[in-house]
Amino acid sequence: MKNSLGLLLLLVAIIHIVRAQDQQAGFISLDCGLPANEQSPYEESFTGLRFSSDEKFIRSGKNGLIRENPEGYAKPYETLRYFPDGIRNCYNLNVEKGRTHLIVARFVYGNYDGFDLKPKFDLYLGPNLWATVDLQTEVNGTAEEILHIPTSNSLQICLVKTGETIPLISALELRPMGNGSYITKSGSLNLLSRRYLSKSGSDLRYMKDIYDRTWVSYGARFWTGWTQIYTALEVNNSNNYAPPKDALKNAAIPTNASAPLTIEWPSGSPRDQYYLYAHFAEIQDLQANDTREFNILLNGEVFSDPIIPKKLDITTVQSVTPKTCQEGECSLQLKRTNRSTLPPLLNALEIYAVIQFPQSETNEIDVIAIKNIEAVYGSSRISWQGDPCVPQHFIWDGLNCSNTNISTPPRIISLNLSSSGLTGNIAAAIQNLTQLEKLDLSNNSLTGGLPEFLGKMKSLLVINLSGNNLSGSIPQALQKKGLELFVEGNPRLCLSDSCRKPPKKKVLVPIVASVASAAIVIAVLILFLVLRKRKSTIVEGIHQPPRMSMEEVTFANKNRRRFTYSEVLQMTNNFQRVLGKGGFGMVYHGTVNGREQVAIKVLSQSSTQGYKEFKAEVDLLLRVHHTNLVSLVGYCYEGDHLALIYEFLPNGDLKQHLSGKGGKSIINWSIRLQIALDAALGLEYLHIGCIPPMVHRDVKTANILLDENFKAKLADFGLSRSFQVRGESYDSTLVAGTPGYLDPEYFPTSRLAAKSDVYSYGIVLLAMITNQPVISEKYHITEWVSSKLNGGDIIEIMDPNLCGVYDSNSAWRALELAMSCADPCSSKRPTMSQVINELKECLVCENSRMSKTGGMEYQEMNISLDTSVVPGARYGLNPMGQTRFCEWQFLNAIPIVDRWRKGLTAGNC
Repeated sequence: MKNSLGLLLLLVAIIHIVRAQDQQAGFISLDCGLPANEQSPYEESFTGLRFSSDEKFIRSGKNGLIRENPEGYAKPYETLRYFPDGIRNCYNLNVEKGRTHLIVARFVYGNYDGFDLKPKFDLYLGPNLWATVDLQTEVNGTAEEILHIPTSNSLQICLVKTGETIPLISALELRPMGNGSYITKSGSLNLLSRRYLSKSGSDLRYMKDIYDRTWVSYGARFWTGWTQIYTALEVNNSNNYAPPKDALKNAAIPTNASAPLTIEWPSGSPRDQYYLYAHFAEIQDLQANDTREFNILLNGEVFSDPIIPKKLDITTVQSVTPKTCQEGECSLQLKRTNRSTLPPLLNALEIYAVIQFPQSETNEIDVIAIKNIEAVYGSSRISWQGDPCVPQHFIWDGLNCSNTNISTPPRIISLNLSSSGLTGNIAAAIQNLTQLEKLDLSNNSLTGGLPEFLGKMKSLLVINLSGNNLSGSIPQALQKKGLELFVEGNPRLCLSDSCRKPPKKKVLVPIVASVASAAIVIAVLILFLVLRKRKSTIVEGIHQPPRMSMEEVTFANKNRRRFTYSEVLQMTNNFQRVLGKGGFGMVYHGTVNGREQVAIKVLSQSSTQGYKEFKAEVDLLLRVHHTNLVSLVGYCYEGDHLALIYEFLPNGDLKQHLSGKGGKSIINWSIRLQIALDAALGLEYLHIGCIPPMVHRDVKTANILLDENFKAKLADFGLSRSFQVRGESYDSTLVAGTPGYLDPEYFPTSRLAAKSDVYSYGIVLLAMITNQPVISEKYHITEWVSSKLNGGDIIEIMDPNLCGVYDSNSAWRALELAMSCADPCSSKRPTMSQVINELKECLVCENSRMSKTGGMEYQEMNISLDTSVVPGARYGLNPMGQTRFCEWQFLNAIPIVDRWRKGLTAGNC
């Protein structure tokens, strides 16, 4: 019997847990500012809810950690995300259209920045103002809570900067509510009060409340004219609202049985509207001749029919229409009827103010289309957050929208992505912008043909595709009247039949003339290069170019964020904290305006790089902007004092994390792949997104910096140079870079090309895979890998610090990609765009492994692996479909340092 009872109790407990888990499955619980690689998700101790990092729901902001916690905040509120960049920063959440959702945003300052500057900012729900968050008044933190029915399957919650202070958020919670609950005539419900009638008691949340609403006891507000009653029996709470059973076990009655039970609250304006939800359950044992019946009045008017609470069962009375209050105060009264022998009773009460969101969101089809376009082209514009069209002062860069009526969803009528570094084909999602009138994709690197769907877009009047690399012929649909089409600057695009069918006669003379002209140009170029090489000197450890005079240093944007030397001294506190040292000089930690952390690179008077590199870096960073390039905050140019002020990246450089020096963590394989992808995206932007395109020339692990989320950004652009891509031409430059990472073809030719960066990137990728030195007295890293490939064992190649925790297919693909990039023959190296595609596939493999293991990594370092099940070396084709690597072994007899100084390659390939 005891065993049966125990089994029954266990079954009940299991059912309860399963129901709770099913309920929680629809919840979104975000610990804002929690790094994704740190204990995410985790179970919050008070509620048992699973909180996750917010990184997948927003693409901007920085992580912070509170310094002061006098209120003893729980774990989700110890971290925060703050937004020093941009005016509007938005979370994007998937929701169920047409269903009521509880949305709670929580804010705790906690002096996270050490400046005691509590912020004040606006909170938006989609395109509409939700609330003003004032942490200058609510010094211990605050929360905004609303019941809202989304009009689409996507919901944006935005923090908007309104002054000098920086917006922040600690936690964001979203809970789908029961069907048919909290329905209004219009507008959403902003929480004013949600209480249960008890003198004492803790707050009630999940799992006591299946929707995770917070119920607060009356506590000290429990009126002296009331008497509390309580039952230990179970109270049924099954209806659309399902308040916690623990709340319904409590109730208040008037101490004077003839008096009404009255609850009052202030009203801001006679126009303010309210919805009330009162919950009743009889929890006393009534005598045979006892009756409890009462009327409900709001501001003296009848609110509902007389109520007779059911024994240990819930009755909820709610507003059918919104209610208003006069003279600045609202009054709810429960009065016993003439036939009642007992006073009125109230268990729990919810009060909400109606908040109207009049501005319609942008047409959902247009929103989906523009987000698909953004995904295709990998745009990272900080303004492309929230609703694309409204409010008008937050409209996305490059868009124009129709806004004829506030109640009519805006439509996108113009899209301008000119000079945005776009690559690939013209995105098919453009055709879903059915009201588009003007399309400008000029001055990018788009390839492929002109899609016929552009000619079928009825509203489209102007198309500008000039300055790309489009090919093929112009479809008949794009030659219709009334459509303005601009396609100049696309040399491979056929504009007429004569272009497609070139004449066969009279071609000999032009060919001969062309060959003769080309021969003259080549001869002049060779003579120029010979003379230049005689005058040139080699940088990076051998010879240095002469320092430029002060008069030769000029800047195109001299007035942009230019700091004085005294300001640099103040920012660095007289150069107190050193971050590192480079060829340019020392790098110091500093702050701008006492808040924004920066890294300040100061030119040493004995610097081997000097003014030329300083000017090159400023000129480049003033005109390029990409999420994977370190951004320039400003510069100092005052007499002999030169300094560059960058954004501060707290996780240092990749080299430190691979070595574990300076207390840096050893990063796992998934993060390494993401870092590799980030760096590749930055290089791709330099190669094809800049006008003119750029070559970094010093890609190495020490020049890949990591922010607080381990997002990688390329740094140190002092050696960067522009080059031409049309017609496969190259620029000749002094050889510059770091031994071991330098392209072998660069030494004998001095030819500057994007493939030189690809080679250096391949060496970086090999260092990330193996954690071997790039160059040593015995070998170069490519030779070490080649020797290990002959053994066919990936474990012998991979960094032992990874402890075998990686997907073997992902590891092999990354290794083959790295060796392909580091091929001595530049013609056989992939482009950075091809590298990006392959790395994405590597990440898919690794993420698939992590999802199967639940993200669990091995805990012990001394893991023994069965090498019999590890794939062997794979021969044949590399990821780009080229023949596997050139032969390296024949160079082994030449000392490695000599080979690299002489620039010898592995044969002529």
